[in-house]
Amino acid sequence: MDVIIFDLDNTLYAPERELFSLIDVRINRYMREVVGIAASEVDGLRRAYWAKYGVTLGGLMRHYGVDPEDYLEYVHDVDVHSRLVPDPELRAALQALEGTKVVFTNGSRGHAERVLGALGLADQFSAIFDIRVADYRPKPYVDPYQAVLRRLGVEGARCVMVEDSPTNLETAKTLGMRTVLVGDALRAPYVDACVARAEQAAQLIGGWQ
Repeated sequence: MDVIIFDLDNTLYAPERELFSLIDVRINRYMREVVGIAASEVDGLRRAYWAKYGVTLGGLMRHYGVDPEDYLEYVHDVDVHSRLVPDPELRAALQALEGTKVVFTNGSRGHAERVLGALGLADQFSAIFDIRVADYRPKPYVDPYQAVLRRLGVEGARCVMVEDSPTNLETAKTLGMRTVLVGDALRAPYVDACVARAEQAAQLIGGWQ
């Protein structure tokens, strides 16, 4: 594998850290206090937007004219150090990997940088591709994957993707990538391997190399 593509949230750290719950709170507050959506409508709209657009931001941009940069800055304004600590085991596993390692996230670059810094992994990745890579179109749409491959100058067959979302791995598989699922989500036919933690994914991929 020439390139190993890692998702960020709930992949490079365990969901039990509950960092994303802080972001969830910020998303709900943004919808209520900045956009002016009634509190009783927030949960339903978020579910609908996730189903139709892949992320809440997509619906807010289309239906409320939300500035995506303002949204990304607001919702990712959380204290990552309150939930994350350096992960020396993952760091060692990443260091042992050959090839290019990158992060591909539906979040913002700034958030990714803060998470990697808190985990002690900032120097382990050569690039971060965030939701801006395809004009705010998120995974699992194919557009951002294609944009990432173009930026990297590689074909999907030369990549492996590590994710906690089976749906996101399905798109990766259609582009020829090998796929590794992190966590206890239901394994699907397009998942090549399933592991409990990110360091196990890195060790597994090292064996493939």
